[in-house]
Parts: sequence; structure tokens; C-alpha cells
Amino acid sequence: MLETLTLRDQTWHWGKRTYVMGILNITPDSFSDGGEFYAAESAIAQARKMAKFGADIIDVGGQSTRPGAAQISLDEELERVIPIIEVLRREVPLPLSVDTTRAEVARAAVEAGADMINDISGGTFEPEMFPVVAALGVPYVLMHIRGTPQTMQQQTDYEDVVQEVYQFFVQRMAEAEGAGIARSHIILDPGIGFAKTYTQNLEVLRRLEEFRPLNAPLLLGLSRKSFIGHILDRSDPKARVWGTAAACSCAIAQGADILRIHDVPEIVDVARVTDAIYRFGS
Repeated sequence: MLETLTLRDQTWHWGKRTYVMGILNITPDSFSDGGEFYAAESAIAQARKMAKFGADIIDVGGQSTRPGAAQISLDEELERVIPIIEVLRREVPLPLSVDTTRAEVARAAVEAGADMINDISGGTFEPEMFPVVAALGVPYVLMHIRGTPQTMQQQTDYEDVVQEVYQFFVQRMAEAEGAGIARSHIILDPGIGFAKTYTQNLEVLRRLEEFRPLNAPLLLGLSRKSFIGHILDRSDPKARVWGTAAACSCAIAQGADILRIHDVPEIVDVARVTDAIYRFGS
């Protein structure tokens, strides 16, 4: 995979190093940090902190996607996300991503200064998403999911979870390209924790290399996830940072390109050390 991606004044070289996406949830109900950064002042302070400690991009989301999360209105999502992106664009010198499944939010966010769209639905929630992304000409994270956050954990009946995620990617990538999204702009996320059981999450992580024939960068959202809590017997997501670190290191060894995480200082160190072992020495 020889492609590069340019965001603002950064050029990302796939396969050369791991990139860290810092999570900024502008929500009252996200599973791990709901409410902490709901106020504009705290959100901006957290973004500055992530930039200081080495994040490569900040992912701003106004809709919780934890299992069972209620869908908020379009107006409420816009009101949460767009003012924050406008301020961050002026004050934080990092590329920005918007975490949304709505085409209208994606469009407004890019117009406000976002550089990338991160869509947990892989374009399955709104048929307008692919044409909007194509018109905007920005990179797009296409994630695997079944159902919605309200129903996804009842849709885990796979015969072979990795092969079915792979085929989902093949189909959705073809549709995205057919809508006009540049092939080099597509980033794939296998959707750890989304419509997958504990054992299925581990299976996907063990077999990440099987996605390489798709010739697309991989984003992994492992941060503080419930499968880590299950392994460690820790119900508090914030007590899972070192479990997250272990999972991230393994993901890098299997070829992950971007890590979407809460704990930027710790995982930046994990990525640097793991890169030195698995990437720089190759």
C-alpha cells in the first residue's frame, strides 16, 4: 500500500508509522467520557491537550454510538458539533474529523473546517452520505456495522465474522467509488464492538492481516472497549487504559494504520515503541 493522504499541512504515509486519532465526544452520554467535554471550554481544552501530547487528528462527535444509545435530532447534533469545529479550526493546528452518520452534518462540518468524515454506518444509514462525501472531496472512514447502535448487539450471527466484514467492505467500497469517492480517500474500520461479541472482537483483531488485499488503510477503535473490560474484569472504562495499550500494540503489529483513542499521551508512546519494533526495522 503506497498511497499517502494529505490533511492540512500533514502528509500521512501509510505503512510507515501509526497515526493517532484523539476522541472528542461532545455528548452527555458516551460510554466512557459522556459529559466531560460537553461544554465548549472543556472540549477546547481537551483538544489542546491532545494536540500537545502528539495526536495527529481530532475526531469530534455529537452523537453517542454506544450500544443502546438513543438517536438525537439533526438540529441537536449540528448544535453540538459545528460551533466546536469552528473554534477548533481557529485554535488547534491539527486536522479535524467529524464522527457522524448524517450527510447534512458531514457537509456542515467540512464547511466549518473539518478535514475528514468518520461514519460508523459505512454509508448504510443515509443514502445521501456517499454522494455528499464525493462532492466534498475529503477522506472517509467506512466502518462495518450491522443494524444501529440500538439493535446491533442482536445481530451477531456470523458464520465467519472476518470474511463477512471483508465482503461488506468489498460491497461498500464499490458503492462508494461508484458514487465518486476517490479510492485513495477510503479508510476502513472493522468496527470493534459494533455488532460483534467478545469472541468475535478478538477474532477480528487476530486476523487483521486478512484485510490487506483490500489495499486500504485500517483504522481501529479499541479505546476502553468492553472486550478489554471483560478480559481485565474492570467495569470502569477509565480503568482500561493499559488493556487498551496492549490491544493497540497488537493491532499495529497486525497492520493497523490509525488508532482512535481517548488516552493520547499513553497511546502515542505505545505507537512509537511498537512502530520502532514492527515498522522501522522492516
